[in-house]
Amino acid sequence: MKKYKSRLRTALVAAPLALAATGLLMAAAPATKLDTTPAPAAATRPAPSPAITPEQLNIANSLSQAFRNVADRVLPAVVAIENRPDTSWRAAKAAPDGNSMNTPNPFKGTPFEDMFRDGQIPMRPGTTPRQAPRSQGGIGSGVIIDASGIVLTNNHVVEGGGTVIVKTHDGREFEAVEVFTDPKTDIAVVKINGDDSLTAATLGDSDNTSVGDWVVALGQPFGLESTVTAGIVSAKNRGIGITARENFIQTDAAINPGNSGGPLVNLYGEVIGINTAISSRGGGNNGVGFAVPSNMARWVSDQLVASGTVQRAYLGVAIQPVSHELAGQLGVSPRAGVAVTNVFPDTPAAKMGFQPGDVIVKFGTATVATPQQLQLAVERSAIGQTVSVEIVRDGKTVALSYEPEAAPNDFAAAGPKQKPGGVKMQSLGIEVTPLTADVAKQLGLEESAGVVVTRVQEGSRAEQAGLSPGMVIAQVNRQDVSTMAEFENAVKSDEDGTLLLLVRSERGSRFVVIEG
Repeated sequence: MKKYKSRLRTALVAAPLALAATGLLMAAAPATKLDTTPAPAAATRPAPSPAITPEQLNIANSLSQAFRNVADRVLPAVVAIENRPDTSWRAAKAAPDGNSMNTPNPFKGTPFEDMFRDGQIPMRPGTTPRQAPRSQGGIGSGVIIDASGIVLTNNHVVEGGGTVIVKTHDGREFEAVEVFTDPKTDIAVVKINGDDSLTAATLGDSDNTSVGDWVVALGQPFGLESTVTAGIVSAKNRGIGITARENFIQTDAAINPGNSGGPLVNLYGEVIGINTAISSRGGGNNGVGFAVPSNMARWVSDQLVASGTVQRAYLGVAIQPVSHELAGQLGVSPRAGVAVTNVFPDTPAAKMGFQPGDVIVKFGTATVATPQQLQLAVERSAIGQTVSVEIVRDGKTVALSYEPEAAPNDFAAAGPKQKPGGVKMQSLGIEVTPLTADVAKQLGLEESAGVVVTRVQEGSRAEQAGLSPGMVIAQVNRQDVSTMAEFENAVKSDEDGTLLLLVRSERGSRFVVIEG
């Protein structure tokens, strides 16, 4: 039997019109002898269900009224966004009937006729936007947040060039005069020449949204204009691996291809998210959708409108979560902070005096429990405003001050290089060799202090802890090791006990606990 795994897909730019012939399925039942058994007496029949009370109807109707109010208030601000590609670079010559494959246009006579070009049907549900050919174009959604002509949508709705057309709820069409994007959050701003007749939606505070709250998704799923679906907030702070910066709101409100860029709204009619992605096996709604929180969208869009780019602050450290095993070694509770594994030179963190092994527990007024939370808090720090940072070092609380600096464009971890290969540590199950400057360069590391793991024994303590060839061990039990002698002495001093190692690789730095 095949095993099927759910695949995460970004809600599509193109929204193919799902036109399927619908028929009645007539099933023939096998011939059977007539049942002549008398019907049971009335006394033995189940009692009829009691009638719905007026109070129950009032409760149901009040929820329906709330949904109607949201639709009436927000739908006028919801737009369809069509990304019409530049067709001047066609490789194939079109046939006289308008497509190179002589394929009938299934959208002829519909608003989506021009989506069918060169015999190509727009993207199927389940195809991610970046896998789709640029030339196909497509339709997504957006929401007007300022009547002057500011429209909020997704980056993947408008990426790829071409002419961006905004279609308002009242049927007017506007060609975008400017398009600004932030791929890291999949947020984009489209500017049109608006006027007072446009209706703008209100951006709410997504931090005030709680799991279980009713929400409404609005947009153009499959090109069906002005569609409204309802559900609840299923989870918050989701990281699902489709963008560089993630803090998604998860919802079971139906989100389908074409909903991308549309608003997720609370019952007050406030936009608390921008619908962005779905988790689906077949490309349609499976009750798992994701939206960029409005607070993040607001922060990004404000900068895009003001300057066309997004400026992010940075700290200059490598970090990792505080697991249960690591917590005991660092003197904190599990998930009670974020562990620093490396401090990069000439960065704000280096100027502040950060050290590997520090645990950041508070940044400004926000308590941080995950690397994601810390990263988002740091990046949104205002340049020129000092931020207090609380850390735990060797079991003691230390206060530091952070002066935010804009992140350099080239600030990133080194890429993977070839791995090297020499002294076995039988008790751990690893073989190590000295780290030279040449070897460090091959591994993509700036530092040349430590020892390199060249082999790991199968089933050993080291393998169980996650060590692998090519990793550099820089510390043993919070003590720097720069030579083989220092490493061997540090291990032998606690050979049979639990060891806390700071390791570095092409993926960055992290702490590893080898159980005794």
